Amino acid sequence: MTATATATTVSPMLTRLAAEKATGALLRDHGTLYLVDGRVVHAESPSSPGVDVLLTAGGRLAREGWDEAVDRAGARGAVGRFLVDSGRLHDGELEICHLGAVFDAAFFALGPASGPTRFRYGVGHWFGTVRPVDTGAVERETLRRRELLDAVWPYPAVDSAPVVTRRASPGQPVGTRQRALLAAADGVRTPADIARLLGRPAFHTLLDIRRLAAAGLVETPYEEPPPDPPAVPAWVGEVATHDPDIALLRRLRDALEAAL
Repeated sequence: MTATATATTVSPMLTRLAAEKATGALLRDHGTLYLVDGRVVHAESPSSPGVDVLLTAGGRLAREGWDEAVDRAGARGAVGRFLVDSGRLHDGELEICHLGAVFDAAFFALGPASGPTRFRYGVGHWFGTVRPVDTGAVERETLRRRELLDAVWPYPAVDSAPVVTRRASPGQPVGTRQRALLAAADGVRTPADIARLLGRPAFHTLLDIRRLAAAGLVETPYEEPPPDPPAVPAWVGEVATHDPDIALLRRLRDALEAAL
């Protein structure tokens, strides 16, 4: 594998499944990616709002319209197609919203994992296929987003902690999007909670929160430094000083000479 390929590989298993042109669900600690013929067709994560939240909380689609689409087309895996065919969404609207949701969920699903990664062959998602995406594009975008967050404010603790606001300095500018986010921050809601409340992608919410933290408008949680390594017992130094290996060899030599 080339250096470039290595640098853009987030999940070796995903790379292998793409090469196999596999169809099924890749299950990881923080989400699931759905593949058809080795390409990503859907993604979901507990950390990001789904397509339903992005459409309904944003006011583009009534909740009743979404529920009807799931009831009538979910069993045949064609919810997205039903939304278009029934006139509730245009093709372009659905594609843009769905792609945004896929990249958003994939960012979290492809995050560092400590548990096992599993693939269930043949499993599909009830939403259906809208526009398949190459796994390489998903991995590159995931890495780009990680780098962007760290470039803005390299303190990932703000991503999962309750958002606690700070008073703005006199004359300090705050954008419209950021004002809405600050208004939703009550010291209890996390960035994921705020993303669902506002109907926004979770990654963009994280990015805004890191920008607000860098500007001093959101608290950055204190992170405990790693504990100091345990002190080396005094006897270790004494043993090292006496060089036990040499002393043992001398005793063995003396014993052998005495036996001769």
